[in-house]
Amino acid sequence: MREAVLDRLTEVGLIDDADFAKRWTASRHGMKGLSRKAVAADLSRKGVDSHLIEDATSQITDADELDAATELAITKLRAGRGVDQARLTRRVLGALARKGYDPQIAWTAVRAARDKLGEEPPEAPTTGLFD
Repeated sequence: MREAVLDRLTEVGLIDDADFAKRWTASRHGMKGLSRKAVAADLSRKGVDSHLIEDATSQITDADELDAATELAITKLRAGRGVDQARLTRRVLGALARKGYDPQIAWTAVRAARDKLGEEPPEAPTTGLFD
């Protein structure tokens, strides 16, 4: 009985995992700034099939991901004015990591954000973050 109801709802277009995945991806990446990896994890937790996740998250390009990370970094850097630069850099990198960004993208975004704000780019630590 339950399967018949679900099949009927799918047939008339009320249940569409592909459309849901695309809308979820656009919302979470566009509005919340989540990385491709974080969006994929969210969709997986919601029970969306892996091939639909791949299709939906493929709309996020590497450039889109870097732009979103850079915008988030700019916001965090502006909010942290007056904080020691090394501490602020760690905070921004942590915020980007919590959004699912890889360390290399996070560092590139922080450097780009500081450049856009006219600040000196941070130096990458020699140990610790990428170990």
